[in-house]
Amino acid sequence: MIIVLVELDEESLEVSREALTFARTLSAAGGGVPIDAVVVGEVTPEDVADLGRYAVREVHQVGGEAFSAYSAAAWAAAVLEVQRAKGSVVVMAGGTNRGTEVLAHVAARAGVGMAANVVAFNGLAPFTVNRQVMGGAVLEEMQLDGRPAVFTVAGHAVEAVPAEAPTTPVVVPVAPTVAEADLVARVVATEERPQGEGGNLKTAKVVVGAGRGAGGPDGFGAVVELADLLGGSLGVSRVVTSLGWRPHHEQVGQTGTRISPDLYIPCGISGAIQHWAGCASSKVILAINTDDEAPMVTKATYAVIGDMHEIVPAINEALKQG
Repeated sequence: MIIVLVELDEESLEVSREALTFARTLSAAGGGVPIDAVVVGEVTPEDVADLGRYAVREVHQVGGEAFSAYSAAAWAAAVLEVQRAKGSVVVMAGGTNRGTEVLAHVAARAGVGMAANVVAFNGLAPFTVNRQVMGGAVLEEMQLDGRPAVFTVAGHAVEAVPAEAPTTPVVVPVAPTVAEADLVARVVATEERPQGEGGNLKTAKVVVGAGRGAGGPDGFGAVVELADLLGGSLGVSRVVTSLGWRPHHEQVGQTGTRISPDLYIPCGISGAIQHWAGCASSKVILAINTDDEAPMVTKATYAVIGDMHEIVPAINEALKQG
């Protein structure tokens, strides 16, 4: 049996659907083994119906006071309780921040290895996957010899596709026993992200980037507008956050968020190796830069040579005119 940790919040749901689609590949290789979902918190009838479209058999709904606020250790305890009760040989999740953190705890507690950012499944005997390393610049083949096999699926590694034969999942309430030690580190406060700062970089299909070429904290108006027009998110280079021009949660790179959008538009970003490590898995890169020899330009799929403060507003006007 395959267990998939599913996150139902708006920013993570699509990546969870991609993980469920990936899980069907494993299910088919194993002769049609069932796929169960673990969900922490409230599950609506609409959620259950949506999971049924992705061939989920049972929805293990985790609840209780210990889960009133996010704690990676508590979530891991719940996932492992379900895994042991069902005897699942695979535990997986979408490659979100929470999915990766929780499954790292799961693997450590189970005494097995973990593969993060998996993009392909290669076989059952031995259980082998391909995963992105070095920001997606390199693919590594990895064997998961321990059981359960624990891994996360890289965002946008597969397209989320409903199953040909949907199911009617059964909801199974789960109230795990959680040790006090598992609640030492938990979320105590959250803040809404201000409007105009984009959505989740990890899951965005379009990212518009800006670097030192923005010129200062007032130089991001056009790129923010472009991101909004394309329904995407704003991402920035490390120098931008280091100078205090934009907040850290927008940083793309080795010490920021690693992205894998369908389209990345880096504007005024030279493309140092630390930034490239965070964006190399983008499917298409359209670089805008005054330097035709900048690393980002030479590595991009397409490039426009010129001042971002002239080119981006022109693109925005063209988009507005349809």
